[in-house]
Formats: sequence, structure tokens, C-alpha cells
Amino acid sequence: MQPLNVSLVQGATRWHDAPANRDYYGALVRGVAGRSDLVVLPETFLSGFSNDTGASAGSMDGEGVAWLRALAAETGVVITGSLAIREHGTVYNRLLWARPDGSYAQYDKRHLFRMAGEHTRYGGGSERLIVELKGWRILPQVCYDLRFPVWLRNRRLESAAGGMDYDLALFVANWPAPRRQPWRTLLRARAIENLAYVVGVNRVGVDGNDLPYAGDSAVIDPVGEPLVELGAQEQVVTVQLDPAPLLAHRERFPAWMDADTFTVEVD
Repeated sequence: MQPLNVSLVQGATRWHDAPANRDYYGALVRGVAGRSDLVVLPETFLSGFSNDTGASAGSMDGEGVAWLRALAAETGVVITGSLAIREHGTVYNRLLWARPDGSYAQYDKRHLFRMAGEHTRYGGGSERLIVELKGWRILPQVCYDLRFPVWLRNRRLESAAGGMDYDLALFVANWPAPRRQPWRTLLRARAIENLAYVVGVNRVGVDGNDLPYAGDSAVIDPVGEPLVELGAQEQVVTVQLDPAPLLAHRERFPAWMDADTFTVEVD
């Protein structure tokens, strides 16, 4: 594992205006080119968190995905965030992991926020995604997934190489300000219980449903201490994650050895 430079892009997403969001987030991403390995954008960064899937959903061969892949190639960094994607008649809140070489991986949000009706308009995913970057194993997730520790449980790898299932968990979000305390608390809990770094990137501003967002994007170390905490305004911050403290903590505090074993059944 090498040191990993992660850029948090905490922006004010424009409501149902994909062209404006491409211009807006494109400029912010270009601003960290050359000094970042990974750029993290908020959830549904081209539309806002909307149940109007007719207005917000694109396709995998559409303009939004093509733009994201081209931006990764242009800037030479991995870019991740989620989009509303329609596929085979179903809309998914789909996180994309776009690499500079043009390849990508994807994760469909597993836990759909029923209090806003997301479960009635979107399809849920069934598989976790683990991606690798500079020797790090990374688990990317979307917003409401943060509340479900069984789904997120880190495990010791069975391979001869050892190590854990993941070293860094990422959460991209549109998490409203009235629930900011659970967001802040759960980011810390997920880092502590999983012996991993955690990055959470939320949006700011007010959306088309008049919901305010307080940002509170953060990088949390494996003992739950914040390395950086953002405020309630547009901010772009790059943080270098050092693998040495993570590996040392796992060595001196191997809580994974006493963890309960279980399997997760997905409906």
C-alpha cells in the first residue's frame, strides 16, 4: 500500500440540471488534477436526490457516464460518485468508479431510503464492490448504506496474503441537515468497528424539495478521529491517507480475531 491522495468535492448540486452540474463539478475536479489519486463526488451529483426518475435518470451509454469517463481520462485520476441510471426498465442509484484508462466499475445502492419513497422508484443492488487503487482495497457505498453495519462488516481475508476485505470505506451522500448528527456519528462508528479509514462526501445547499444540506464531509481514521471535517459551504479538500497507522493499529488491536462469523442473505 502506498500513500493515497483523496479529494473530497463537497458541492452544491444543481437541481435537475445535468449540463450545469457537468460544468460545475468538472471545474472542481480539474482543480485537483495532478495532486490527487481519487476524487469523490456526492450522491446523484448530476441531478440531486430526486424521485422524479423521468427527469433525472440517464443510461449507461448516455451523456453523463461518457462525460465522467472522459473527465477521469483528462485529469488522470479515479473519479467516483453516483448517478440515477435506467437499465432494462429499472432505475438504479448507481455509483460509478471511473478510471483514467477508460475502464470503470459500478455499485448499485443496496439500501433504498424508504422514508423518501426511494424503494418504490429505484431498484436495489445485491453485491458489494471492492476496488483496488495503489494497493488499497476500497469499499464504495451510497448514503443510506451507512446505517447498516452488517452489510458493511469488514473481514479478514482468507488468502495467504492476509489483510482485510477493505482498507477504506467511501460513502457518497445527499444527507439532509436535520439528520446531520447520525451522519457524523455513523461515519466514526463504521471506521472504529471495521478497523479502516472512512471517507464521507455529502452535498451542501438546498435542493428542489427545499431540503437543506450541511455538508459535514469528513475523513475518519481507524480509531474514529477526524483527519478533516468540512463545513456547510462548497469545499474541495485533498487528504493524504497513510497506510502505516492503519496497519499498526490492526496489528496491536486485532479485534477482527474476536468478531462473530455470519453470512448475509440478499433478497
